[in-house]
Amino acid sequence: MANSDEYYMSLALREAEKGMYTTHPNPRVGCVLVRNDEILGSGFHLQTGSAHAEANALRNTGDDAKGATAYVTLEPCSFEGRTPSCSEALIDAGVTRVVYAMADPHPKNRGAGLKKLCDSGVEVSGPVFEESARRLNPGYVKRFEVGLPFVRLKLAMSLDGKTALSNGQSQWITGRAARKDVQRLRARSSAVVTGVQTVVDDDPALTVRAEDLDTREATLASEIERKIVVLDPNFRIPASAKLLADPNLLLATLSDPTDSGHPGVERIQLPEDGNRRIELNALLKELAQRDCNEVLFECGATLAGSLLQQQHVDELIIYVAPKLMGDKARSLVDFTELTDMNDVPELVFTDVRNLDGDIRITAKLKKLN
Repeated sequence: MANSDEYYMSLALREAEKGMYTTHPNPRVGCVLVRNDEILGSGFHLQTGSAHAEANALRNTGDDAKGATAYVTLEPCSFEGRTPSCSEALIDAGVTRVVYAMADPHPKNRGAGLKKLCDSGVEVSGPVFEESARRLNPGYVKRFEVGLPFVRLKLAMSLDGKTALSNGQSQWITGRAARKDVQRLRARSSAVVTGVQTVVDDDPALTVRAEDLDTREATLASEIERKIVVLDPNFRIPASAKLLADPNLLLATLSDPTDSGHPGVERIQLPEDGNRRIELNALLKELAQRDCNEVLFECGATLAGSLLQQQHVDELIIYVAPKLMGDKARSLVDFTELTDMNDVPELVFTDVRNLDGDIRITAKLKKLN
C-alpha cells in the first residue's frame, strides 16, 4: 500500500505542477482518484476562483468516485469560499480514503479539512511526500507560517562577476535560453520587484512574455495579474518609464505617497532603514499582506547586496555567461564593507545546469551565526 500511495501521490504532484504559473495567491494543488489500482480521474487547480483540484478530478471521473481513494497534494479545504468545500465534495462523492501530501498552513483550514473527513468516516493517511509538496508551494507555505513571502533573487553576470560595462550597457550578457528561463521565474511569481535605479538605467517592462513559456497555460500566465513593485524612496522614477503604464505598478516610497506626481499609480509609504532606504522587512510584510506568495527581485547591485546581507533571500538564481568584462565593469552586488570572514554571506548550491552555453546556478543562503 505504501509504495502505491507514493506512486499515485507522485502523479498528483505532477498534476499540481500544471498550475505553476497561474494559481497565485492560491496554492498549486493536484488530485488523483484511484479505485482498485485504476485511475478514475485527475485534476489540478488552475487559477483563483476556478474549481479546485479535487472538484476537477471528481468531474473527470464522470461522477463515479464511490469507494475511491483520493490522492491530494494539500489538505482538502473545509470551508466554502469562492468555490465549494473540497472535503464536503469528496465525502458526497463517496470517496472512502484520502491520502494527503501536507497539511494546509492556512489558519482557516489547518487541520479542519482532515477532521471533517475523519468525522465523516473517511480514512485519512499522510503526509506522503511532504517535502515535495512544500517545495511546490514555498511562498504559500512561508506566507502562512511566518507572515512573509518566499524571496527569489535573480542576477545575471559575466564569468568575472560583472553585470554591466562601466557606461551601463548590459544587453545582453546572457543568451536567449537564459532570458526565456527568467520569464518562467516571473510567471510563477506574485510580484516582481526592482529598484528605481534599474528603472532609470534600463527602463524595463518586467512583464511575462507568453511566447517564452512553452506551456499550454502560457497565454493565461501572461494575463494573470502580478504586482510590479519599484522601490523609489524619493520619487525618482522618470515620467517616460514604461512601468508607469502598467496598471499593476506599485511604488514603494519613504515620502508622502500623495506627492509622487504620477496620478493613477498606486503608492505606499514604508519606514526608513536608517540609511535613507526603504526597510526591506517592512516591504516584505506588506507584500505578504497583499497575498503575495513568491516574490522575484530583479534589481541592481545595491538592492541585491542589501537583500543578501540582511538574509532576506530564500533562493538565489545566478545566470553566468561565458564572457569577461574586466575590472572597470560593474560588480554583481554592493555590500557594506566586510572586515570579518565570519560575516561573509555563504551559499549552498542546490542546482547547476547548462542553458545553451550559459550556466544557471541555484543556491540558498547559509544562515549566519
